[in-house]
Amino acid sequence: MRRMRSFRAALTAAATAAASVALALTGTGAAQAATPLPNRVFAPYFEAWTGESPAALAAQSGAKHLTMAFLQTASKGSCTPYWGGDTSMPVAASSFGTDIKTIQAGGGDVIPSFGGYTADTTGTEIADSCTDVQQIAAAYEKVITTYDISRLDMDVEVDSLDNTAGIDRRNKAIKLVQDWAAANGRTVQISYTLPTTTHGLADNGVALLRNAVSNGARVDVVNLMTFDYYDNQAHDMAKDTQTAAQGLHDTLAQLYPGKTSAQLWGMVGVTEMIGVDDFGPAETFSLANARTVYDWAVSQGINTLSFWALQRDNGSCAGGAAADNCSGIQQNTWDFTHVFAPFTGGSTAPANDFSVSLAPASGSVTAGQSTTTTVKTAVTAGQAQQVKLSVSGAPAGVTASLSPSSVTAGGSATLTLATASATASGTYRITVTGTGTAGSHAATYALTVTGGSGHQCTAAPWAKDAVYTGGQQVSHNGHTWKAKWWTTGEEPGTTGEWGVWQDLGPC
Repeated sequence: MRRMRSFRAALTAAATAAASVALALTGTGAAQAATPLPNRVFAPYFEAWTGESPAALAAQSGAKHLTMAFLQTASKGSCTPYWGGDTSMPVAASSFGTDIKTIQAGGGDVIPSFGGYTADTTGTEIADSCTDVQQIAAAYEKVITTYDISRLDMDVEVDSLDNTAGIDRRNKAIKLVQDWAAANGRTVQISYTLPTTTHGLADNGVALLRNAVSNGARVDVVNLMTFDYYDNQAHDMAKDTQTAAQGLHDTLAQLYPGKTSAQLWGMVGVTEMIGVDDFGPAETFSLANARTVYDWAVSQGINTLSFWALQRDNGSCAGGAAADNCSGIQQNTWDFTHVFAPFTGGSTAPANDFSVSLAPASGSVTAGQSTTTTVKTAVTAGQAQQVKLSVSGAPAGVTASLSPSSVTAGGSATLTLATASATASGTYRITVTGTGTAGSHAATYALTVTGGSGHQCTAAPWAKDAVYTGGQQVSHNGHTWKAKWWTTGEEPGTTGEWGVWQDLGPC
């Protein structure tokens, strides 16, 4: 899958020491048995380079299991993996160790994923980068023992999918790891995440799995990336998921003739790209698609349900292009997670859940006047619950009030936005959050203020379709922003501390 921003350090990592290789391969290192994953698991991808806490986002979203993206070497030729290829983020307890323990203590777990689009196109996927099979195996084992996990994922696409030498090394290393795990009483699963057509794997994906069979490497799950088809065709993304998975099932039947149909479906995983994918609006995975895929996944008994990525599960850039931090469609925060989360170990919908929306979702007001919008809530599962409402994001000169500030799900409230004559003209995003026993949901209101006497911004307003290069400045929401690097479609104020836009302050 794509990683759109790279924070990989420029330093070259040292190769794994021979002593460490010997220690890992002889099984004398720590090898306590990790808790196996459920037979059916929802594990959305977590973008590990953003600086966010996976444990915090897991708790906020309700996703108990995460796929951690990605592990890769810092430079081509290295045998040492780092999170995001960043030498300041080694495979060690200091990198996500506390977060992973917190997730595990709550009954969940993580699936570290090697590879990804950036690694697979720069020669830093470890089996492409490292020519020593034993060192590759030692790196896999270090991740397993450091984080006490029971599954590793191999995200192999683009250039890596055609690197036959790397494919062979990877599968040989997987076989070594599986032998090591068996000798130490540890359960270790291997999943392969692969691109797909709407009717199943392309020839190079089939060849990768055939090589695994010939090397005696057990593949527990084949996880299809059911997006980014780039075929200029009309798409029903839910139907395409089903036909792609059926094609995979039929391929697996040829590779594993001794397995039953149910066992083959139990090897299937699917990963969606929620909202707008990299191709564009023609390939949009909607909430309705998510519900269809969920019901199908339960009925077929597939193993893994996932999406790219947890940080995209919000509607902060509705109508925009594919981005790392939002879905590009109108939705509440965590909507997709709430649809897929019950897949882990059950088939019933989550009890007592709700949604929040605004009608209208935008409006314009002359400075010194007020405007209102209706905050609507609805029961989406189970029974109605009490929802506490709050407002954030109101700029200086705008007073926000809610009446009432608490409703029973299914009820509504009025949001009043009062502006002062000194309010600066501009468009501001104001968020209404509803909090109940099922968690929180939010909706955003775009308030445009005109005729204000406040200080005016001199930089040109940000435009979502414009292309910006490093150093260019724009005005947005009453602030001046400077681009750190090339960007388009990423809204200032939504990309976080590590994002492309630097906040230069109010203007």
